[in-house]
Amino acid sequence: MTELRLVAGVDCSTQATKVLVCDAETGAVVREGRAPHPDATQVDPAEWWKAWEIASDGLLDGVRAIAIGGQQHGMVLLDDSGEVVHPAVLWNDTSSADATTELIAELGGAQTWAEAVGSVPVPSFTVTKLRWLRDEAARATGEAHGAHSAGDAAHGAGGPRSDGSDGFAAAAAVAALRRDAVRRAAAVVLPHDWMTHRLAADRSGIEGITTDRGDASGTGWWSPTTNSYRTDLVELAFGRQLALPRVAGPAEIVGETAFGAAIAAGTGDNAAAALGLDLQPGDVAVSLGTSGTAFARSAHPTADPTGLVAGFADATGEYLPLVCTLNAARVMSATAQMLGLELSAFDEAAITSPGSDGLVLLPFLDGERTPDLPHSTGLIYGLTRATMQPATMARAAVEGLLCGLADAVDALRDQGLPVHRVLLLGGGARSRAVQALAPALLGAEVVLPEPAEYVALGAARQAAWALSGAATPPTWQIPVGKPEPAITVNAAAIRANYAQVLTNTRPLLSQPYNQ
Repeated sequence: MTELRLVAGVDCSTQATKVLVCDAETGAVVREGRAPHPDATQVDPAEWWKAWEIASDGLLDGVRAIAIGGQQHGMVLLDDSGEVVHPAVLWNDTSSADATTELIAELGGAQTWAEAVGSVPVPSFTVTKLRWLRDEAARATGEAHGAHSAGDAAHGAGGPRSDGSDGFAAAAAVAALRRDAVRRAAAVVLPHDWMTHRLAADRSGIEGITTDRGDASGTGWWSPTTNSYRTDLVELAFGRQLALPRVAGPAEIVGETAFGAAIAAGTGDNAAAALGLDLQPGDVAVSLGTSGTAFARSAHPTADPTGLVAGFADATGEYLPLVCTLNAARVMSATAQMLGLELSAFDEAAITSPGSDGLVLLPFLDGERTPDLPHSTGLIYGLTRATMQPATMARAAVEGLLCGLADAVDALRDQGLPVHRVLLLGGGARSRAVQALAPALLGAEVVLPEPAEYVALGAARQAAWALSGAATPPTWQIPVGKPEPAITVNAAAIRANYAQVLTNTRPLLSQPYNQ
C-alpha cells in the first residue's frame, strides 16, 4: 500500500484556529483539529499561537508541507526583535472609521485610491488602522500632558491630584501602551504573515517575514496591478516608514518548521477559500460566516472607485475582486434570540412564512462595511400589527441578509464579471430558508458545496502545490450537495423595498448611534 503524502492547512480565522491534514494527491481530509480564539476585535497574537498548539496537537506526524490561511487586514505591529508591541487590531474593529475618511481625502479621493491599490479603503483595511493608532497615540500624549498639568495645579492649590481614580489609571495605561507601540514599531504584518514566520524554525526578529499577493492586497498599500508596495501610503498613514514583509510567489516554499515540514507562502482567508473551492470563471462564492462575502476569480485586476468592490489578488497569480459585509450569519442567530426561538425553529418559521409583507430589516447589527456605514445599527421598517409576527420577522431577517449579499453580487457584475452560478458557503448557508430564497434574490443558480473548512482546505492545497513543484495546483474534487428547493418570490419587489428603505434612512444611519 502506497504511503500517503500529507500536507496541512491552517485557518487562523476571527473566531478559531482550524487545522486540516490532507492527502496531497486527492485532498481527502485525514485528521482535523480546532481551538477557539478570544471574542474581541483587538487580540494578542499569542492567543492565535496558543490555539494553533491546541488545534494541531497530535495531528502533524508525517506532514510534509504546511500553509496558513489567515483573517485578512488585521494589523500586527512588531519591534526590531520581532516582539508584538500592540494587540492585533482585527478587520472587524471599526474604530478607524474617521481615519478612513481622512486618508481617502488626503490622497485625493476614492478614484485616486482605486487607481493606486485597486481598492478604496474602508475601516477594515490595515492602512486605516495604522492611522487610527498613530492618532490615538498622539491624542493620548496630549491628554496625558493636560491631565498631569491639571493634577499638579490642584495639588499645588492644596487639593488632591485628579489622577487617582481607577478609571483614569486604566485609561492612562492604555494611552501609554499606544504611545509605546507607535514609538517601538519597526514592522507591520498581517495575521497569516505573523503565524507563518512564527512557524519557521530559523526565524530571527523581523528578518525574512513573508506575505503573499492575496493578503498583501488587503492592506491598502500594495497594488495588485503593479505587484508592488506603495510605501508612500504607509508613511501617509503612520507618519514614517515601517518594514514590510516580502511578497512570496504563489507556490513558493518560504521556510521549514521545527518538525521538518516545508512552509508554503500562505494567504488571506478569502483567497484560501477560493483555492479550496477551485473557483472557475463564472463562479461567485457567497459566504455567510461572521462576515458576508461575495468573490470571484478574474484574469484581470479591478479598480472600483465606488469602493463597493475591493480589487484583491488571489493565491494563484490572478485576481479576486471581492465585496464584504460585516453582518451575515449572526443576523439570523440574533433575530432568533430576539424572537425567543432556537435557530432551527427560526429557520422553519422563515421558510414556511408566506412572505415578509413589506417588512424590511436592514441587518447592520455591527455597523457595516458595504454599504460604507460604520456607525450604523440595524433597522426595522414596516411594523404593523399584521407584520409583528415571529414568522414574518424571521422571513424579513433572511431577506434582509440576502438583499445585502445580492447588492454585493450585482457589484461584481458591474465590474464585468459573469455570474453563472453562486456557491453558497459558511455556517449561514446551512439555513434552509437561505438556500430556498437565494436563487431568486441573488439572480443565479445556487450550488451548495458540502460543508467543509474551505480556508484550511485551500491552505492545504497551496501546501501540496508548493511541495509538488508543479506549475499549477493539484486537482482536488469538491463534493456538492443539493440545496433546498427554491421558493418563488417577487424578488424585484423585495429588493426594491430594501433599496428604498436604505436610501431613505441612510442619513440617519450615517450618524453615530447614541446608546
